[in-house]
Amino acid sequence: METNQLDLFSPSEIDSATVSRAPVLLMDVKALKKWKKQISAHQQQVRTSEPVLQVALFEVSSPQVDPDIIDPFELKPCSLSFYRLPADSPGEACVYFVIDMAANLLLYVGETSKSNHRWKGIHDCKGYIEKYQDLHYQYGLKTAVNIAFWWDAPNSTTPRQKLELELIKKWKSPFNKENWKLWGQPFG
Repeated sequence: METNQLDLFSPSEIDSATVSRAPVLLMDVKALKKWKKQISAHQQQVRTSEPVLQVALFEVSSPQVDPDIIDPFELKPCSLSFYRLPADSPGEACVYFVIDMAANLLLYVGETSKSNHRWKGIHDCKGYIEKYQDLHYQYGLKTAVNIAFWWDAPNSTTPRQKLELELIKKWKSPFNKENWKLWGQPFG
């Protein structure tokens, strides 16, 4: 005898379960444009303002890499399908940036020790990008989402991850979980 999983529940239990589920709300076009404009305004201010120099009372070792020397918008963009190309090696350590070039908007900052492998598997950012692009397509808005790599990242994991976090905080990239409280999570 073949049974359906729904046969385990009474009709009233099924109805109450579907009623309690929150509806999935899509951002309307006005809200989407406002969301992007706010993030872009912050990021363009970061690009044009002088970095704040922090003065220390005591001698402190400087970070291995100064995040202020990296401008993701100045890096050479690559196609998001870069990871599908044949590669001779697992790749190199790097910090990477997902950017919507049409909106001048940095969406995500990441790091990896193996640039050719990081995106081959499951990566939450792929899903966010897909939903972001789908919503833009639905409203007839242009996107040009690319990825850019900064190859001078430390080979050691801890300093590379520290640099990644500093860049996430600086640019406030909306697809990084560290900034969801600030920008929300409309594509998560």
